[in-house]
Amino acid sequence: MRIRVYLDEDVPFSFAQALSNRGVDTLQTQLAGNIGKSDNEQLECSAKQGRTILTHNRKDFILLHNKFSRLGKRHNGIIVSDQLPVGVLLKRFMKLWFSVNAEDMNNRPEFLSA
Repeated sequence: MRIRVYLDEDVPFSFAQALSNRGVDTLQTQLAGNIGKSDNEQLECSAKQGRTILTHNRKDFILLHNKFSRLGKRHNGIIVSDQLPVGVLLKRFMKLWFSVNAEDMNNRPEFLSA
């Protein structure tokens, strides 16, 4: 099963649209009604929905991954990336999307890189 992605509120709408146009099951924080919620709440929301979260907030989400691990809590993966032009971000994400499945992402942090 392919990754279903939950986009943190700092991820551009144009990226979300590009993913949707390519058949990626995408949910934005804004459409989920979660604007302004804490990073912890965002990760819990994505986990409840069986989605891997994608964020530019590297430091806080890696700390959350470690916290979840210590507490024995599960999540469906965290993808972190620097803020990049949409085309570069899309290319990197799609490379990952075609190479792993949702199960592979369970409790896993992943860094998008070239």
